[in-house]
Amino acid sequence: MNGLPDAGTKPAPPARRRWRTLRAAVLLAALTLPVVGQSAPSEDAATPSAEPSVVVAPGKVVRWGGPGTTRCGLAGESWEPAGETCFYPLDLLAEAAAVTVERWAGDERRTARVRVGEYPYPVQHIELENDSQVHLSPADLERARRETARVEALWSLRTPRRFALPLGPPLAKLPAGGRFGARRFFNGEPRSPHSGADYAAPQGTPVLAVAPGRVVLAADHFFSGKSVFLDHGDGLLSMYFHLSGLAVAEGDEVDAGEIVGLVGTTGRATGAHLHFGLRWRGARIDPADLLRSPDRLPALGR
Repeated sequence: MNGLPDAGTKPAPPARRRWRTLRAAVLLAALTLPVVGQSAPSEDAATPSAEPSVVVAPGKVVRWGGPGTTRCGLAGESWEPAGETCFYPLDLLAEAAAVTVERWAGDERRTARVRVGEYPYPVQHIELENDSQVHLSPADLERARRETARVEALWSLRTPRRFALPLGPPLAKLPAGGRFGARRFFNGEPRSPHSGADYAAPQGTPVLAVAPGRVVLAADHFFSGKSVFLDHGDGLLSMYFHLSGLAVAEGDEVDAGEIVGLVGTTGRATGAHLHFGLRWRGARIDPADLLRSPDRLPALGR
């Protein structure tokens, strides 16, 4: 025997029990307090955000609907929904980044995130026999600048909505078309991406208005040739380029399916076709998105 008490058979003295109890309490408190200089974890950090989100290519349209939707918003602008659904057009040249969209139900404001992905469109090389359409003379360059300034003034139009989705076809028999977003090189020189869809059709084929609207511009332009611009309200404009003839004039009111011109090769074109384009609240968007059921558009949940 060494004279020490057997800890397995005898209780510790009262003083030692009190010390162990105090030490356990101090240790428990230390574990539950935040470390100095380090933020305590928040509930938000531990729980994934409930904010809905989606990833899309630039130039696409996203939809977000819900019961009682009364207002939509993007980039400081707001507008009325279509029924109870908001549609958000994202420009072809939008940077790859997250964009916040808004939707109101009465006074309740909700937000969601749309992430614009990297530019996914291919490169298109076009050879023109007439090099003066690539390397412009001073006179042609000045003309093109004047025409561009007049066209760009149209993108800020905000008149009452006169259309429903999907839009009607711009040709009675709409062939496969596209090249939207293609990064173009004319005679080896880089130029602006293709902001519309091209539809091959015989010279003289009637071109149709895709929705009711007002002709806000009908003219012969250097690049787009004989062109018609229709305002359909809610910031949506449709464009019909390279026409061989115009059937309308500025200020005319047209119905969906009404002839606005004829397919041609005017302006900078390599063959008979219709260049059909859409701008919605200033954004260059893929026409295919609005020519098919809106149910096929990428959607935000809830």
